[in-house]
Amino acid sequence: MNKYWFLKVGLVVVCLCLTLWSEAKVKLPALVSDGMVLQHGQQLAVWGYADPGETISLTFLKKKYTSHADAKGCWKIDLPALKAGGPYTMSINEIQLKDILVGNVWLCSGQSNMELPVARVTDMFRDEISADSDYPMIRQFKVPLRYDFHAPQTDVPGASWKALTPENSMSFSALAYFFAKDLYAKTRIPVGIINSSVGGSPVEAWISEEGLKPFPMYLNEKHIYESDDLIATMRQEEGKKSHAWNVALYRGDAGLHESTPWYAADYDDAAWAQTDMFATEWASNEVGPVNGSHWFRKDIQVSGEQAGQKATLRLGCVVDADSVYVNGTFVGTVSYQYPPRIYSIPANLLKAGKNTITVRLISNGGYPHFVKEKPYKILFGAGQPEKGESEISLEGIWKYRLGTPMPTAPGQTFFQYKPVGLYNGMIAPLVNYAVAGVIWYQGESNVSRRNEYASLLTAMMADWRQNWHQPDMPFYIIELADFLSPDDKGGRAAWAAFRKVQAEVSDQNKNVTLIKNSDLGEWNDIHPLDKKTLGKRVSEAASQERGHNK
Repeated sequence: MNKYWFLKVGLVVVCLCLTLWSEAKVKLPALVSDGMVLQHGQQLAVWGYADPGETISLTFLKKKYTSHADAKGCWKIDLPALKAGGPYTMSINEIQLKDILVGNVWLCSGQSNMELPVARVTDMFRDEISADSDYPMIRQFKVPLRYDFHAPQTDVPGASWKALTPENSMSFSALAYFFAKDLYAKTRIPVGIINSSVGGSPVEAWISEEGLKPFPMYLNEKHIYESDDLIATMRQEEGKKSHAWNVALYRGDAGLHESTPWYAADYDDAAWAQTDMFATEWASNEVGPVNGSHWFRKDIQVSGEQAGQKATLRLGCVVDADSVYVNGTFVGTVSYQYPPRIYSIPANLLKAGKNTITVRLISNGGYPHFVKEKPYKILFGAGQPEKGESEISLEGIWKYRLGTPMPTAPGQTFFQYKPVGLYNGMIAPLVNYAVAGVIWYQGESNVSRRNEYASLLTAMMADWRQNWHQPDMPFYIIELADFLSPDDKGGRAAWAAFRKVQAEVSDQNKNVTLIKNSDLGEWNDIHPLDKKTLGKRVSEAASQERGHNK
């Protein structure tokens, strides 16, 4: 017999035992983890997974609770209503959870104005964010983007609770950030934010299949996308079309292929046309908008004091995409219209005297333009001209040349916007977790279908209340902010009509509060910056709810 036989058998036995021991371990969903905030004043559920029949022992606040995993390996333990406080620890079999708080937990959901992070509102609140973002009693759980058309999911892998600290603050929902700080100041009770939001999402994506039964068209649309093969094929085909469009754009763009590229510092642009950056003549012809690449160059004068400094280039907002160069050096790009263009200019790139800024603007569809009443400038120091720091304006006359015209770019299917998908992926995994209520900021994507929005939103609220087993769960509906140019009378009328629908839903459903927001809008930005005033309004309404300030 091989002298190593006993050793091999022993290793196999050890490995088998380790495997069985590992499989027997309790597994917890991402929500039930270090740093979590539990809802005070309500019966709570703690749940997870283990081998069928395994005994689960939970100890919290010196009390012990037991349960057993069912035939599918699922288990749940109910905890009694708790008083606000913490931090505490919790043990579940071999797992030790630390830094647990008990307070008010809010589900913050909707589309981009809910998702919009603190980093996007620094223009208005830089000083406060820098000096007042250390609140260990405020936590956020950001649910990652996930959709599913097959079944409600049970977990959100990769997510975790994060305390509001200077290191974490920029990724907090801006609305939730100001809401939580104000609510905590009023109540001194820990605040938990579950941020489950997706930019551009319509309301029907957030409703379960059961909740959408009164809307058969949306259910049929959902059924179409139950085919994983179809989604994969569509992605592949759309990817091919997009790639082909971009290859054609690159090949046809003279600015990238002349012996001296148009972004080069020594390129001779003397023959280029001149245009005000906010003019519209360059953006269209006798047929319609000119899609493709548009090039802009502007010479600026830099003083000896400014030369060599690290600086920040602000290019407002651009429709649709842009790449920016300073003295021939690439400094940044943004691929779609909404984010503010904030590009760092490295030290020693700017020199005393003439410097050249070059913008390659890409229009995919619609009318290309620079959005008015946004910052277009180079900022020095900390970027705070209001404190006496210098700046150079980039507004006014630029030199212009068309790079290449293109047909409208091929469209892309956003599968996460299809009915039921976001509910299954980003709401269903949360329904065991007790919350104080829901803050809902959504509707921009449903303005064109506003006649059905009251029915859809009412169905969503009933759906969530049923699935949370909280029939009176409060909803705070954020009124859409004012938006669109005063000249766009039809568009503005549509948004005003939508706000009336939101008010109707609030009036006709119990425990629904409409939060005024129309006065905080910006005509040229679908993402208004003043999330602080809005957050305080939601906090004021929420703190008046019975039990929330106890």
